[in-house]
Amino acid sequence: MQRRNDINPRTDADNCFVCGPKNPIGLRIPFVFENDVCRGEFVPNQNHAGFDGVTHGGIIFSVLDDLMANWLFLQNGRGFTAKCEIRFRDPLPVSEKISVECHMKRRKGRLLQLESKAFGDDGRVIAEAEASFMIDDYGNLPDSE
Repeated sequence: MQRRNDINPRTDADNCFVCGPKNPIGLRIPFVFENDVCRGEFVPNQNHAGFDGVTHGGIIFSVLDDLMANWLFLQNGRGFTAKCEIRFRDPLPVSEKISVECHMKRRKGRLLQLESKAFGDDGRVIAEAEASFMIDDYGNLPDSE
């Protein structure tokens, strides 16, 4: 299992809103990469609400986008989101833990397609996203098609 800073300490994302350990107002989600899947957990609080105790969709989107970026980051790769689509399936009440996971759908040249999902504590799908990333640095990424 690879965690942030396990092999080659990287500090280029320490202030990231979602995963940065040094961001004082960030979510500080510790993502892990194991068996070609990136995972993490997060418990939203009242500061993450949109209305009526429901987690803001932008927070969920940010978590899934950064999860996919960490699929690259934890393999010492680097890239940026070129396109991302999200589908919200169920509201997420604040204070309910979600588990998120991401895997690669396909890679062709510099273009990488990733899929991610957020699950409620009862296993229901809260949201799912698919994104295309443009790779700047291949790091230890698997070979393309």
